[in-house]
Amino acid sequence: MNVACIDRLSATLRAELNLSELSIAAERCPANMTGDLTVNAFKIAGPARRNPMELAKHIVDLLAADPDVATVDCVKAFVNITLAPAALFRDTVGDPVALAARVALPEAERRKYLVEFSAPNTNKPQHLGHVRNNTLGSAIAAILARAGHDVTKVNLVNDRGVHICKSMLAYQRRGDGVTPEAAGKKGDHLVGDFYVLYDKMLKAEIAELKAAKPELAEKPDDELFALTAIGQATQQMLVDWEAGDADVRTLWRMMNDWVLAGFADTYGRMGVEFAHTYYESDTYTLGRDLVDDGLARGVFYKREDGAVEIDLTADKLDKKVVLRSDGTTVYITQDLGTTLLKYQDYQPDAMIWVVGDEQKYHFRVLFTILQKLGHPWAEHLHHLAYGMVNLPDGKMKSREGTVVDADELMDELERLAAAEIIEKNKGETPDDIALRQRVIGIGAMKFMLLKVGAKTTMKFDPNASVKFEGDTGPYVQYACARVAGILREAASRGVDLDAAVDLGLLGHESEKSLALLAASYPTVIQKAAADLDTSGLAGYLLELAKAFHKFYHDCPVVKEDTPADLRAARLVLCTVTRDLLRDGLACLGIEVLESM
Repeated sequence: MNVACIDRLSATLRAELNLSELSIAAERCPANMTGDLTVNAFKIAGPARRNPMELAKHIVDLLAADPDVATVDCVKAFVNITLAPAALFRDTVGDPVALAARVALPEAERRKYLVEFSAPNTNKPQHLGHVRNNTLGSAIAAILARAGHDVTKVNLVNDRGVHICKSMLAYQRRGDGVTPEAAGKKGDHLVGDFYVLYDKMLKAEIAELKAAKPELAEKPDDELFALTAIGQATQQMLVDWEAGDADVRTLWRMMNDWVLAGFADTYGRMGVEFAHTYYESDTYTLGRDLVDDGLARGVFYKREDGAVEIDLTADKLDKKVVLRSDGTTVYITQDLGTTLLKYQDYQPDAMIWVVGDEQKYHFRVLFTILQKLGHPWAEHLHHLAYGMVNLPDGKMKSREGTVVDADELMDELERLAAAEIIEKNKGETPDDIALRQRVIGIGAMKFMLLKVGAKTTMKFDPNASVKFEGDTGPYVQYACARVAGILREAASRGVDLDAAVDLGLLGHESEKSLALLAASYPTVIQKAAADLDTSGLAGYLLELAKAFHKFYHDCPVVKEDTPADLRAARLVLCTVTRDLLRDGLACLGIEVLESM
């Protein structure tokens, strides 16, 4: 964090050492040392070309003469600083506008990002895995934007292919013309029912096939798909779709429209938005020109069977076919073209894909091929991989109907949140229960998913997520609501919240801890943006909420025996804390309430 005495120290050392780029950032003093802030001389000794221990002693001498410093000493190369109370609170929470402004990176460090996330298939509703994807993608985009970057959010909907034809074929054979309205279901749920039905129909045919041909009994089901009548019909439907068959296309558009309408409801409920949505049906033929160009330039080569391939073994990858021997494209071909299209549409400095970690290899291949094709921007492509999410009772399987549906999960979290709210209100149901259970339930879900690192395979416990105590979203939201209650009570007592304040009256350890923690917010946001990691921000918000609750316990704000001038100073500390909690939660896509 930067405070005035550290800024002055940086300026002095830059002049002494003739290093225009030298910058010193103080950190909160570790618990095992005495002080408010610590400067680690090891971090600047290299650029300064000085011995860390000697540099630390020189910094002590410089800071000892600074009027804002009460005491300063060093432990090895760590310089520990205790600020004068007036300076501490002036520089940490005394200017909320300046504090908020420091969150954004300098203009020269800002970049233009394209963030792609969600990417659902139009054969079923979104599930818990999509919830993690949507939540993570939205939060990463918001954090990058909060750090000052130019961010565009896009989605690529997988709306064609064999998996889509499966739902279509099951509907064609067993649907009897049912519609979402007639069934009383969201469109994505209705189509998902037919995807599950298809799997049952396929399994029945495979069982018959194995019974008729015992030599196939040990074969995996996937290998027998093309031998079944329903499998062959599905493949033919895809051929007909690609040929533009009018009846197949009409059925496809109708069912896709149902699903997309359902997706829109789910996205709206989660607060997820996109600047642009790409559709695989529009992009699946892209990439062929890239392959033709690469073939002419020797990036790809043609095999004896006519397939076009690239040899990536020198890059510790396998050989990869980019055109089949019959001239048809494969998925990587489409992805090459779609990536080029996105770059041409937005000209970003970097692109980020939020996709499960099972696709790590695919993205390594994609990025490597684009680099070999000579696209300099391909050096700035990033796959933000995330781990699987399981419930306490196990994994999910979409085609078997055991998937954890996103809408049903949100319904359950709102129900659990309502029960917590009513219990906290001693059995009374607040008039605005619908609002409270939505904000708390959805917020609890997002916080639980974002407080762990993206790469972590995690277990999601809905019951634990909605608790008002512990490392939960509602615990952080409650700190905001508590400040709102303090401010309401102060206003009801006629306290002038805009009056001049003497922050030098603050000095309790709980006040100092809260103020110093608040001052580190810009660093937390910038680190979260640099690391593409939400867990650090979520952890910081928990720490800030805990520090606030301790302050609230130790330092009465609106009690009658609290002196008016001290009350005013503490109200400033409360307000700044609330604003930072609100801002940080907003970056995670989480709303707050005035009362909980």
